Amino acid sequence: MGKEKRRRTTAFITFGHHYLYLSLPFMNQPVFSVDRLRNFTLAVFEKIGCPADHALLATTVLMEADIRGIDSHGLARLSGYVRLWEAGRINTKPQITIVHETRSTAVVDGDGGLGLVIAPYAMDVAIEKARQCGSGWVAVRNSNHFGIAAYHAMKALQHDMIGWAMTNASPLVAPTFSVERLLGTNPIAVAIPAGKEQPFVLDMATTTAANGKLEILQRLGKQAPLGWIQTKDGKPSTNPFELKEGGALLPLGSDYEHGSHKGYGLGALVDILSAVLSGANYGPWVPPFVAFLQPPANPVGLGIGHFLGAMRIDAFRPAEEFKQHMDNWLKRFRSAKPIDGQERVLVPGDVESEIARQRRTEGIPMNPVVLEDLQQLAQKLNVPAIR
Repeated sequence: MGKEKRRRTTAFITFGHHYLYLSLPFMNQPVFSVDRLRNFTLAVFEKIGCPADHALLATTVLMEADIRGIDSHGLARLSGYVRLWEAGRINTKPQITIVHETRSTAVVDGDGGLGLVIAPYAMDVAIEKARQCGSGWVAVRNSNHFGIAAYHAMKALQHDMIGWAMTNASPLVAPTFSVERLLGTNPIAVAIPAGKEQPFVLDMATTTAANGKLEILQRLGKQAPLGWIQTKDGKPSTNPFELKEGGALLPLGSDYEHGSHKGYGLGALVDILSAVLSGANYGPWVPPFVAFLQPPANPVGLGIGHFLGAMRIDAFRPAEEFKQHMDNWLKRFRSAKPIDGQERVLVPGDVESEIARQRRTEGIPMNPVVLEDLQQLAQKLNVPAIR
């Protein structure tokens, strides 16, 4: 499949763990096979100096976002990693080390490398500690953007473990009652295995919407829903470019009356576990991924931080017994009576699993703006363009 193949289809658009079904004309986009996009991405990471194994891992993590339909965190992010590398903010040959550990915990220093590589390493450490102790918890410092949190949490599933993944991010979010941008979108992902049913996979920003959703709206020429963003003066806004004008994203809940203090609390918790605990930068000192912000001149830590964990199910009850009951839980919620106008009730992870099955066989649609950006990247780096 290449640029000549276009598809108009029903789109699943995810906002945190809330799902909307939309049939949209903008889905009439060029479609490429997973292999073609993977080969291109691999060539880019190798071109900027990543060792072969790091380039392959970074490609796998980044591609998983597009495969699962999280288009805001897939190849649309690739030129951002290259930009940070050009600015000397990403070390493509990091020496990832454990700088402190106990039997069940560790702190990992990523040496300024790609979060796409560092976070899987840290999750492997957490899984091994869980294998030995029942649970394992790893805080990470000196890292960068790690892609979709779900990828890292889901690594635990094949080991009959529950996986956790969190990260802090570019300071674009105003706490409840504030106009200052002090937090990131700070996602939380939890992956829980099942038996015959698809697993429970929660992957949510602690904001009403992630910045990547605004970037999608910018490419489409659409306005943002009320409750996503505010102006630099704290007024509600629907301008998807508001952040570049000093505005801020809003915590989950949007305003106090709708529970934004809860989203603020969750985002703060992620920031503390990911960075205050690990020795990374936190709050407004987090080095930003977005191009329109510069890193703070007075860092309080090293890079950005993650927090990853694994819990062995049989440390609580027999794994097969748990998975049987998890199947029962999932089937009951999936069979819940829907409200008028909705076809069915979804469990976190359902939409992404369905999109992944479709895209692995039919290919990945690429937004023309993103595709043009990638073709320019190919020209700049002198790697074969996507064909």
